[in-house]
Amino acid sequence: MSYTIALAGNPNCGKTTLFNELTGSRQRVGNWPGVTVDKKEGTCKKDKELHITDLPGTYSLSPYSAEEIIARDYLVKEKPDAVIDIVDGTSIERNLYLTLQILETGVPTVIALNMMDEVEARGDEIKAEKLSRILGVPVVPITARSGKGIGELLAQAAETARGKKTPQKLPVFDEKLQRVIDEVEKELESSGESDSAWKAVKLLENDDLSKYDEIEKILGSRLDSSSATSVESTATTASEEQPVESEQPVASAEQTEEESAPVQPTAVNDDKGSDAPETVVVFPDNNK
Repeated sequence: MSYTIALAGNPNCGKTTLFNELTGSRQRVGNWPGVTVDKKEGTCKKDKELHITDLPGTYSLSPYSAEEIIARDYLVKEKPDAVIDIVDGTSIERNLYLTLQILETGVPTVIALNMMDEVEARGDEIKAEKLSRILGVPVVPITARSGKGIGELLAQAAETARGKKTPQKLPVFDEKLQRVIDEVEKELESSGESDSAWKAVKLLENDDLSKYDEIEKILGSRLDSSSATSVESTATTASEEQPVESEQPVASAEQTEEESAPVQPTAVNDDKGSDAPETVVVFPDNNK
């Protein structure tokens, strides 16, 4: 029996390097239907039951570019047996945005924490086991260009694909938004619609493929105008609660250069069951 594993991640996260490491010469290159975006597929050289598909690099699953549409449609419609989400460990905060969107689709997921050699060279540390507990999916540190950690990653991906281990729901939204999402999800489920949790979130985001009129066709009279009003009102209230930044004077050249520096990882804390919460990302103390 064969299993399909998709590789997803931001551009320049090392995804193609990992694809070449997994497939070797057992790969084919074509185009995705209707576009000129490359489609790379191959058979895993260490496990011939695993079919690997390299998705286009994308920063999100929102449909604003051909690459994003291809990646999103493949995950949601083609439904691979598992996804390996390649996360650049040197830009973990920015990369985890896509990770959360992938987890929302409900596709079994394994996170490959790539470029760990550069993380260690900086003197930083990312606690993969802690991050795995927070996200509810396996997190495997790797260095794709040297092959370090690839064996463990492949074993985790194969186990996840064969076991159909779907990711757990994460408490991403506040109570008001989550209540609306749950209500819409229940309506979609009762209508026999698949991927109801993900589609409920996309409806709230006003996603192009989950507009209100399309959901209304699915739900019929059960989704009355009050439901739409509730969604709009809740989203409006949430946005109004966000602080509004006052106008700032034009920054100096030094300020502009400083603000344009690359985004660095932010420490993630989990205070459950601990008086002194452990951090996922640890930075060196430069004052020592």
